[in-house]
Amino acid sequence: MTRTAAWTAVLVVFAVVAALTGCSTGRRVDLGGGTSGALVAAIAGEPDQLDPHKTTAYFSFEVLENVFDTLVEPDENLEMRPALATSWEVSPDQLSWTFHLRDGVTFHDGTPFTADDVVFSYRRIIDEKLANSDKFSAVTAVEAPDPSTVVIRVSRPTPNMLTNIGGFKGMAIVSRRNVESGQIATHPIGTGPFSFRGQKSGDSITLAANPDYWGGPPAVSGVTFRFISEPSVALSALQAGEIDWTDSVPPQRVSQLSNDDSLHLAVTPSNDYWYLALNEARAPWNDVRVRQAIAYAIDRAAIVQATSYGTAAINQLAIPKGNPWYTRYDKYRPDGENGLDKARDLLRQAGAAPKSLDMLVTTEYPETVTAAQIIADNLAPLGITVNIRTVDFATWLDEQNSGHFDMLMMGWLGNIDPDDFYYAQHHTGGSSNAQKFSDPQVDRLLDAGRVETDRAARAHDYAEAATRIADEVSYIFLYNPSVIQAWNPSLSGYQARRDGAVRFRGATLNTDGGA
Repeated sequence: MTRTAAWTAVLVVFAVVAALTGCSTGRRVDLGGGTSGALVAAIAGEPDQLDPHKTTAYFSFEVLENVFDTLVEPDENLEMRPALATSWEVSPDQLSWTFHLRDGVTFHDGTPFTADDVVFSYRRIIDEKLANSDKFSAVTAVEAPDPSTVVIRVSRPTPNMLTNIGGFKGMAIVSRRNVESGQIATHPIGTGPFSFRGQKSGDSITLAANPDYWGGPPAVSGVTFRFISEPSVALSALQAGEIDWTDSVPPQRVSQLSNDDSLHLAVTPSNDYWYLALNEARAPWNDVRVRQAIAYAIDRAAIVQATSYGTAAINQLAIPKGNPWYTRYDKYRPDGENGLDKARDLLRQAGAAPKSLDMLVTTEYPETVTAAQIIADNLAPLGITVNIRTVDFATWLDEQNSGHFDMLMMGWLGNIDPDDFYYAQHHTGGSSNAQKFSDPQVDRLLDAGRVETDRAARAHDYAEAATRIADEVSYIFLYNPSVIQAWNPSLSGYQARRDGAVRFRGATLNTDGGA
């Protein structure tokens, strides 16, 4: 999530867990070692764990973005730049990537960072088949010829290698000692700008500035992430000076807040997307005409208004307008055509008359619950009763993975490369293909896009694949949300990002106030 995403993707797929119903008040604590005191940030839920290789929760990555590093990382334009690696080159046959590592980097416990840490981190993901192992599908070897060099060998050209290893902190470089001690999930040790200090279950996580950070010590002495699930409560806390930053902003307040001088509001178009998925392992959803009928019946405009108060952009594909990989597509409910009439006709062609639909949603993503009510109204004229099943996120994941659903709604967060948007989700046997979609033409196009080094040809492959995915209704794409964040005007040096990554390394808090 994911935002990577997962950055996703980010994941994300970009997933969330253990949302709370309120927040506790508290005073700022100066952790020392900084020039401008500790920053208090409110996020909408509690991380499930803090092992970057195993979690898929966006709340976890909001914290972990500040604790761990990757070999390369996306800049504000989502172009990949040096991080733990200062430079790299690709062999003429495109089958070997050589990375030259930054000197003098240490983990938070003082252990020197070397190429062996990169090999250990990547082999852990690959060998244990962890959440992002699909990003190494082409990798045949990860080697450390010397302490400052890493060589990744691949079986085929891999034009998205840099985004694969650096697109989000799910690909972080971890400490072997931290992993083997079993502490990484609860007390992570990275090389990033902040080190883990402690966690209060149900309340907060505290980080301290890393004075030895390779990019220079952060200006703030630390960051406390407080868990505030209710956007109205988080906003009130910001306006009262109890917190300095939040991404839990009521979308219905965006218009009003844009004129509020007491805070800084950022509404940033994102690469995230929300979708519906029908379980193709079950009849009648295994018939493309039935899936298309549902796609025609869905009122995306009503969903966008209800879930985001119009701050999101309707999109029938994953990649948003403005992204260089964007493809125009507007097949479903086109202007001048009654979507319900088209849906009825498709159901007749399929000889299908479904009476009920089990829709899986989760309280940790309120958008899914809100949208479900609209979808129930959309499908009622077709004679379909939507049974909305609202569960906690851990249960949602279990039900998705076991295929115990007719339809579900979720989002992917923090995607960058087109492969991130489509391969794991829509390739036959893809690691996130819970809907069990399988189409030889889509497989061929996605496989081609993974090895095509010519950008124009690669864009053509993904445009065809995206169109086919929507035509065959692997997902019913709904909209691209905006990244909505607000912060105290005294907070400077922070930038809202399209990938949703929350980076406080450059932030400065110019205030002596406290909660």
